[in-house]
Amino acid sequence: MSKNLSHKKSLPPALPGFNAIRRFWDPAHGKISAKIQPGEVYVTVSGELISTVLGSCISVCMYDPAAGVAGMNHFMLPRDKTDKNTIDKCSNPARYGNWAMEFLINEMLKAGAKKDRLETKIFGGGKVLADMEFMDIGQRNIDFVFSYLVQEGLHIGPKDVGGEYPRKVLFFGDTGQVKVKKIKERKDQNISGRERDYAKVITAAPKQGDITLFD
Repeated sequence: MSKNLSHKKSLPPALPGFNAIRRFWDPAHGKISAKIQPGEVYVTVSGELISTVLGSCISVCMYDPAAGVAGMNHFMLPRDKTDKNTIDKCSNPARYGNWAMEFLINEMLKAGAKKDRLETKIFGGGKVLADMEFMDIGQRNIDFVFSYLVQEGLHIGPKDVGGEYPRKVLFFGDTGQVKVKKIKERKDQNISGRERDYAKVITAAPKQGDITLFD
């Protein structure tokens, strides 16, 4: 118990606006870890590990090696046209790709990154939802994010997108490396079920070596 409390006390301060993100000591990797959920964005200058689990959602990992700034988003749908003046960090509009990408880039730059140094890696977009209404979300997200990055003049680096399986993504903010695990067990439908429910709610509401597949 005292050991856990000690690790909690040693958490580096989160950058402004990111205090709501769940952070904890990850003994398996010996690092402070930030776990993001759909609709969240996280940026760090402390070399933290950032993780998430993706089905049809997309996460973009960005890294500026010179500034030591790393960030990741997690979005469910490509676009929303809400007035940007009503949006704040880690709020629900970040569930949409256009807002999630803008948040991530802006917060990276505010933390000291330079746009022309940003390394980007793309993950997710799996075809994990069988419902006809939602079955194309993964591909729509993939098409959106590639188009967005080209439009912004950002280099598209290593990627692991599409397919039929969910993914667990571990992004190491100290090196820019990523580990990806395909979740092939079909006995547990929690990921696709959670994503299906999430999709219904939000649609109803107004360098190759840097990626490592692991078991």
